[in-house]
Amino acid sequence: MRALVQRVRAASVSVEGKIIAKIGEGVLILLGAADKDGEEQVKYLASKIANMRIFEDEDKKMNLSLKDVTGEAIVVSQFTLYADTRKGRRPSFVHAAKPEIAEPLVGQFVEKLGSEGIPSQSGMFGAQMLVSIENDGPVTIWLEKE
Repeated sequence: MRALVQRVRAASVSVEGKIIAKIGEGVLILLGAADKDGEEQVKYLASKIANMRIFEDEDKKMNLSLKDVTGEAIVVSQFTLYADTRKGRRPSFVHAAKPEIAEPLVGQFVEKLGSEGIPSQSGMFGAQMLVSIENDGPVTIWLEKE
């Protein structure tokens, strides 16, 4: 499972011109699942993200977690995080989980973040989404749990 975590001042997700998720300070998480991913990967990444110290304290040092700043999260399913570009010019996505595997894993991830105390929303699985962010820093962190 792969997550691209972006610290944001604000973020939203729209589908067909309607906002379906919107947060203030927190993180936007692009989440990709592989065929072999399961509960272990979900638990690890959700806990890691909830507790990762990527927010600034009063001394401008990254010492505060999402929990510490009572931040929110938007999770957007992103199979393209598993793009394989080693051959040719068109990415291959053979290592990305099929929708019937990925969709429940994304839902479990959102639930796990919630159980970690992080108010969490999500995009719409399989939809064409417009993701808007006000990236703070910018701070962008890549996480992976095989």
